[in-house]
Amino acid sequence: MDGTTAKKESFKNKRVTVMGLGLFGGGVGVTRFLVSQGAYVTVTDLKSAEELSRSIKLLEDLPVNLRLGRHIDEDFSSVDLVIGNPAVPESSKFLQIARDNDIPIDTELNIFFRLCPAPITGITGSNGKSTTTALLGEMLKRSGRKTWIGGNIGVSLLEHVDEMEPDDAVVIELSSFQLEALGKIMVSPDVSVVTNIVPNHLDRHKTLKEYIEAKKAIIRFQDKDSYTILNYDDQPVRKWKDECKGNVLWYSVTKELEEGAFLSKNEIVLHFDSKKSVITDISEIKLKGLHNVQNVLAAVCAAGVTGVPVRAIGNAVIHFSGLEHRLEFVRSIHGILYYNDSKATTPEAAIAGIKAFHHSRKSDQAGQDLYASSQPYRPGRAHGTRTGGVIIIAGGYDKGVSFNKFAHECIIGTKCVILTGGTAGKIKRCIQDIKGVNEKPEVYVESSFEEAVIKASAIAREGDVVLLSPACASYGMFTNYEERGARFKELVSRMDR
Repeated sequence: MDGTTAKKESFKNKRVTVMGLGLFGGGVGVTRFLVSQGAYVTVTDLKSAEELSRSIKLLEDLPVNLRLGRHIDEDFSSVDLVIGNPAVPESSKFLQIARDNDIPIDTELNIFFRLCPAPITGITGSNGKSTTTALLGEMLKRSGRKTWIGGNIGVSLLEHVDEMEPDDAVVIELSSFQLEALGKIMVSPDVSVVTNIVPNHLDRHKTLKEYIEAKKAIIRFQDKDSYTILNYDDQPVRKWKDECKGNVLWYSVTKELEEGAFLSKNEIVLHFDSKKSVITDISEIKLKGLHNVQNVLAAVCAAGVTGVPVRAIGNAVIHFSGLEHRLEFVRSIHGILYYNDSKATTPEAAIAGIKAFHHSRKSDQAGQDLYASSQPYRPGRAHGTRTGGVIIIAGGYDKGVSFNKFAHECIIGTKCVILTGGTAGKIKRCIQDIKGVNEKPEVYVESSFEEAVIKASAIAREGDVVLLSPACASYGMFTNYEERGARFKELVSRMDR
């Protein structure tokens, strides 16, 4: 991104309303940036000061006007600029008030894209984008390049934009909400990675078509010098090629590619710029599951086009142990393994979590035998060999998606399903409709998250895995998936069987 002209943008003496502080500081970064630029900032949020105490503490040294527990019309009609949180829908009556009064509406990410002087790699998809973002960031760091990692992964980069140089590297995870807003300024990343597309956030986007159109902002405004990296194995993503204006590369676990990243005899191979390099054998990957092999391939391909040396790519892959709340090993208690996969907020992500623990799964497509060959439970690598089954804890907020495929995977891949939250009844009906009178898996509905964890622990036996992989968002039970995962780990840490 060329920030030469954008640097002239000034916020000095502007009256700015930041809509949505967030429980975990989602609006803190843009607020601190605006104050540093000389703006007069009002932060407004429907939640109370008590609920937002953690975020407020991060602003206590700033001259910011806080309007909490409500929004008022004047904050949207009598200002120079409104900054909307990506979670705020376009239909918000307060954003409409701003539009009716010709008040510009912007977002933190849009401002960052306009000001950033360094090339940006953006990563999106329904699942896998956080792991891919973090791993690519590690590859770039190991190359010796100053690297900035942020976006939807939970880190604001706007506060640091003045520290960035043109030779730096920026890696940003992008949600559909953020991309929907980014499309309005007609900007896309220099390098774009798309991991996969499955129905998600249909409570917001209403239809799968709308969701996909929001995601396509990541490629829509690229030019002939840009790179787009697509998942060859994902049918919806494969169709994006004809809409890409720049250079398209693929990654695949099922096909050896003329250019891109792929598997060949269990080796990860990068073929780019007429050079074919073996990165590592998949037995060296610490991450479990075929879906994580796909994430590794995506990051390898992106690293290749951004100039990371093969040695740095390989070292990052071998040493990367994953992110918190993504198939995270918590504890072994009397031979029972507890895993926190709270980040699995879609049915497809939870399906991948279940599949990661299969050892002899039959499949109808090439590449699926990796569940066995990657040996997710090698002694010393992933806590021993397992002979039991999977007990999954699932359920939460209903985003309007189907649970039929998840229910099918529960039937063939688990011995017991513990459900809780708003979707518990819906998921249970899906499972019962498919399994009929068959005994397995047993399905239980618990009234609280804590009771669900206790129930899973009571049922589990030596060799089993207790897997928190909810297939749903956490709203209504927890503020976000991080809090849900932290609660799970806390409950497990207290167990003394």
